[in-house]
This record gives sequence, C-alpha cells and structure tokens, in this order.
Amino acid sequence: MGTPAASPTRATVQLDHGVRRDVNKISLLFTGVGAIIGSGWLFGALYASQIAGPAAILSWVVGAVMVLFIGFAYAELSVMFPVVGGIIRFPHYSFGSFASYSAGWISWLAAAAVTPIEVLATMQYAYPYAGWLMTPVEGEYLVSGYGWLIAIALMALYSTINALGVGVFARLNNILVWWKLAVIVLVIVVFFAVSFNPGNLTDFGGFTPEGAGTIFTAIPAAGVAFSYLGFRNGVEFAGETNNPQRNVPFALIGSVVITAIIYVLLQIAFVTGLPQRLLGDGWGELTFAESAGPLAGLALLLGVVWMAWLLRVDAIVSPADTGLIYAGVTTRLSYANARNDNAPQALTRLNRRGVPWVSVLLMFVVGCLFFLPFPAWSKFIGFITSAFAVSFAPGCLVVGAMRRQLPDQERPFRLPGGDTIPLLAFFSSNLLVFWSTWPINEKMLIGLLAGYVVFVIYHVTTKHDTPPVDFKSGSWFPVWLAGLMVLSYFGEVTPNQPVDEALLLPGGDGPIGVGPGALIIAGWSVLIYYYAMAVRLPSRRAAAYVEKTPTDAPTTAG
Repeated sequence: MGTPAASPTRATVQLDHGVRRDVNKISLLFTGVGAIIGSGWLFGALYASQIAGPAAILSWVVGAVMVLFIGFAYAELSVMFPVVGGIIRFPHYSFGSFASYSAGWISWLAAAAVTPIEVLATMQYAYPYAGWLMTPVEGEYLVSGYGWLIAIALMALYSTINALGVGVFARLNNILVWWKLAVIVLVIVVFFAVSFNPGNLTDFGGFTPEGAGTIFTAIPAAGVAFSYLGFRNGVEFAGETNNPQRNVPFALIGSVVITAIIYVLLQIAFVTGLPQRLLGDGWGELTFAESAGPLAGLALLLGVVWMAWLLRVDAIVSPADTGLIYAGVTTRLSYANARNDNAPQALTRLNRRGVPWVSVLLMFVVGCLFFLPFPAWSKFIGFITSAFAVSFAPGCLVVGAMRRQLPDQERPFRLPGGDTIPLLAFFSSNLLVFWSTWPINEKMLIGLLAGYVVFVIYHVTTKHDTPPVDFKSGSWFPVWLAGLMVLSYFGEVTPNQPVDEALLLPGGDGPIGVGPGALIIAGWSVLIYYYAMAVRLPSRRAAAYVEKTPTDAPTTAG
C-alpha cells in the first residue's frame, strides 16, 4: 500500500501573462494617494465636524490606524502573490470559489459605482457655471439634457485612458496627484495663517460635544473610511508594477500615512479656522452655501477669494482623477473574477497594451447605467464604504490561512506576531461595517444577495468549466456576515448622524451602542477567524489554485 503524498508547503506563483509591468514605485504610491484624495477631501472636514465636532480630528487618526492594519495584511499577500486584482483572487487561494465570489462581487459592485459617482461630483461642482448639466430634485442633483452627453463622454474618456495602457494611466495620474497634493497643502497653510481660533476646540460643547462615540461613527458616515480605502490600488495593480517586493508595501502603507497626516492637519485647520459666529447653534448646524464645498465657503468668509477660486477648479480636477483611478480598479476586478472562473473568460482578453479591454468595456457600460436617476444618490458613499469593508475582510483571514496552508512560501514582507495583526485587520473591517449602521448595511446586503443570483445563473448556464463551489471552506462567509447584520440591525444611531428613512426592514436604532458593539464585534471576529482557519482548503488545493495556469490563458488582441 503506497504512502500518501506529503502536503505541499509552498507553491510556484503563476504571474499573469500578457500584462505590462510599467508601474514604478512612485506611480504605484500615487494610485493610492490619488484615490484617497478625491472628492471626499472637499467635504470630509465639514461632515466629520457636524457629527463629532472638534473630535473629528481623532476620527481621521483612528480611521488611518484601522486601515493600516488592513493594509499590512494585504502587503504580505500582495508581495507573496503579485497578481492583478488580488482583493478577489487571494480568498480563492485559501477558501475557494464561494468565498472569493462573495468578496469579489461586492467589491466589484462598489468599485463600479465610484467612477460614475466621481463623474457626478465633477458635474455637480461645475453646475453653478453650467446649469444645463444637471437638474436639482429634492436636494439631489440628477443628470439631465446635454448633461447625459458630458457624463457619458467622461466615462468614455476614463475608459480610453485605461485602454491605452497602464503606462499612460500612471503618467497622467502622477501629474494630477502632484496638483492635488499642492492644493491641499496650500489650503492648510493659508487657513492656519489667516485664521486660527484654538478656542473652537473646547468652547462650543467641549472637544466631544455629542459624546466620544461620534469619533467612531464619523469614520464611515463622514467619508473618512471611504477616503482611506483608496489604499487598495496598490493591491489591484500589484501584478503591473516592476518590483512588487519593494513597491507594494511602500505604496500600501505610504499612501495611508501620507494622506493621514494631510487629513489630520486639514481637519485641525478647518476647525480652528472657523469664525466663532458660525458655531453658535452647535456643530451639527454648521453649513456652507458655497456649491464648490465648505473649504471654498470658508475661504470666502475669510476673504481669501483667490483660494476659493482655486478650490473651485480643484473641485473638478480631484474627483476626475479618482474617477480615472477607479475605472482602472473596476477593470482589474472583472479580470480577477474571470481568472477565478467565476465570470466569462472574455473578461481576461488583453489588447496589445496588456489591458483587459473587454473588462474596460463592461466598466463603461455599467458605469453609464449608474447615471440613471436613482434616488438619494449621496447615500452611495456609505454603501461603498460598507461594501469595501466586507470585501477587504476575507484577505485578512487569508494571511492566517496561508501560514497554515503554505508555511514555507517565500514571504519577502512578513508580519510579526503570528495571528495578531491579521486578527486586528479583520476586527477593523468588521467595525467599519458595524459603524456604517443598518440603513446602509441593508442596501449592501441586498446588493450581495443579488450577486448570488448572478452566481447561480452563471454556473448553470456557462459552457466553460467552473471550479468547485467549495462551500464548506467558504461557509464562514455567510455565518460571519449574518452575525454582523444582526448586530447592525440592533445597533444605535448616534446624534447628528444622517439616517435614511427609506428602509425595507425597520431597524438600526437599537440598544447596542458603540462601546458594547465594539466588544461584541471583537468576540465575533475572533470566533469567525478561527472557524475560517478550521474550514480552510487543504494545502494541496490551495497550492493548486495558486499554481493554476489556465489552458485558455488570457489572449492578446492582434
């Protein structure tokens, strides 16, 4: 009787064939910085102040630390497996098709919404000077008339730039990011120089006027987490950089650190720069009528007219760059889903410049559909934050699983402390979902359930060989998410936090506050983490997925 073959302890990584590796160290860093400094920075300081008052300064610090934990986890994985669309492909290696599709669908849906949202932001900022672009309806701005042509043209422009190759994309993005960094640093310096009122930090209800809990709820509600989650681009483009071992950790960690410093200084400059007459009714009532955003409005109040005009220009440039970046991200997520055999293989077809052109076309079509006049368009920011947090969580588990499945795999960037940092990263992802509150999480859950319908239809109708569903290995995903949704349903809404009343299921104003919720989430995170470790794929299956070289490798257009 033969001796069973020993389980493999390492695997040979199969890189993506045909893609260009033209993204250098600074360009990869700037894909993260450019995505983080998008339209959010123009409004984030105001929204965070309305919710948390001066304590919003800590919201940016806490948010950065949480996202750094997640970034550390993905830095280890992205250097070990430098492939395109790693957010989706890593869970496939350790937990199989069901888990990777679950994370991949919700990640793709959220990413697909970002580019059209940034296009709308660009158009909304331009609306005062070109009123024919949009129509105000009950506080929302809807595309109308000739605005449809502009919206579609911008989507086509971003798609074309991405189709021209990652080198063209990176060079253009570098220019736009230098512009954005220069503007935001100039704003901070000018606000400190023109108006500095340190009393604002304590005189109007104290440093935490609505309680310490608002520090945490401002992280998803004010767009803090939404901004930082742009670090993901170092992961998505890892397969297209010329030295992933050096460049990926530098880009993931560097983009968060750089922008955290900038955002904290901007929040301090905004809070201390406010004329005290604006705070008489409390932080929750702080508003600005300036259409280009509160920073431009504050500049006008302080008499710095030239700064207001500069911010009006940047209000168009900043979201345009972020829209360009996420057009590329969405394309690579489609490619990754197809490489996992959970989407049509046409999405892996590359043009002569190494870009998955069918995925670019899909991104363009779906992005244009988002321009339809859906209600409460602004609520999509919260949806995107919750959805991205859900899609990031599986990767944190993959770090622990891979250390058990392929312990001898080369890890040029290895996290110390065993399971500690992956667990903290998983905990951070779960907190971001919980803090997003039930009104937002309900919509994210509906989007995920719709994805499962697509999953079933694809597996039933496709003629292409699909991988095993691996439901047992991915069973932690529905159990984990169900627990989070129950906690979210019974969570409470904090003061000054916007609430969407259009709920399909009542809930979201229950007895579980921020503090007790964090303790329960911590216990749930540990429980699910080790359950996932127990049901992970065997080492042999994990190695096979890592080493997969499809017979129908990505084709290149002639």
